[in-house]
Amino acid sequence: MAEKTKMIIMGAAGRDFHDFNVVWKNDPTVEVVAFTATQIPDIDGRRYPPELAGPDYPNGIPIEAEDELETLIREHHVDLVTLAYSDLPYAYVMSQASRVHAAGADFTLLDPHRTMLQSSKPVITVCAVRTGCGKSQTSRRVLEILKGLGKKVAVCRHPMPYGDLTRQICQRFATLEDMDKHECTIEEREEYEPHIAAGSILCAGVDYEKILRAAEAEADVVLWDGGNNDTSFFKADLYITVADPHRAGHELNYYPGETNVRLADIIVLNKVDTADAKDIAIVEANCKRINPRATLLKADSPCTVENPDIIKGKKVLVVEDGPTLTHGEMRYGAGHVAARNNGAAQIVDPRPYAQGSIKGVFEKYNHMTDILPAMGYGEQQMKDLQGTIAKVPCDVVIVGTPIDLAKLIEIKQPHTRVTYELAEHDKEVLPNAIKKVVA
Repeated sequence: MAEKTKMIIMGAAGRDFHDFNVVWKNDPTVEVVAFTATQIPDIDGRRYPPELAGPDYPNGIPIEAEDELETLIREHHVDLVTLAYSDLPYAYVMSQASRVHAAGADFTLLDPHRTMLQSSKPVITVCAVRTGCGKSQTSRRVLEILKGLGKKVAVCRHPMPYGDLTRQICQRFATLEDMDKHECTIEEREEYEPHIAAGSILCAGVDYEKILRAAEAEADVVLWDGGNNDTSFFKADLYITVADPHRAGHELNYYPGETNVRLADIIVLNKVDTADAKDIAIVEANCKRINPRATLLKADSPCTVENPDIIKGKKVLVVEDGPTLTHGEMRYGAGHVAARNNGAAQIVDPRPYAQGSIKGVFEKYNHMTDILPAMGYGEQQMKDLQGTIAKVPCDVVIVGTPIDLAKLIEIKQPHTRVTYELAEHDKEVLPNAIKKVVA
């Protein structure tokens, strides 16, 4: 027999596992010797368990830190490395390719079509150019339209399996209590809670073949709610991509965000109400040039402040969605916009008061200044976030996260929440497209 191709999958506990399950798990010519991990804290040092890895991997597959990539290639005589995570500038992707080549292995990126599972039900996907473009509110709007058509919807959310993988193979959420049962992190709750609160079934986990089949059994339509700027795990009947004019040009410079633009049937140009006209024009022109067949839909992202009266003239701390600020590279979010629009006297810089792991977040993502990312990938990080908020000398805390953060951690200062929805300029585009798909 010919020797197997020895392989490493570079990932971040999501796309990497899916690609393995769909493409390489049962490939007799390939031996995956390791996953590497980045972006998410404390996910390396584990193993992809044998229950998921299959009979060819009775001991599972080690998950190592990406920093060890060159050492792993040399120690295991690796032939091929594939990159399987998202929200990456092109310069970074090619830098990883250079690391791999210098260490003596080939480098590859999978065609996303190879990893798209076929459903027996209509599938609508919502993806994006970058993290924080507005996928969540777009998904909620799609869900609203589907429910108005009398359709039962199962939402399949992009994976975030940061705990015990054997307990996260195929998760089902129908009530808010289910998130407690599954010990969800802040990041998971931010994505799951709005769908559950709207009365949808939500499925997530590690094995998306099982997840898709479970969703099909309960729904008329499957809604893929993407993460970061990853491509869809399912073959779509309607592919929606959200773009952000606050990061004009990223639609041509990030992996795989440009792929999402090129795959899109509808491109939602979001946040038009708060972006500069020149940046809106740049994104619109770029999208039309690389995907002229797509319908371009402009939309606003209006913010609603729960208690705006407590902001005016006050020193405020702004807490925003974590991934949007960190690897999403945003310098502000809905909470910051609400602070400015409602007359805050000062937005306090939280960096001098950062506790524990939050200090490390600011060191790694040094573009952040007067905003605090709501990091909560584990119990200790949630404690560090709570401690940081408590230390900041402010009159009011503005919470711009997709969930009510005060239900998960104690916020001693007076606080108010900011929410946001999608407001399309043309209200007929999404309903008409969705009606065609489900007809």
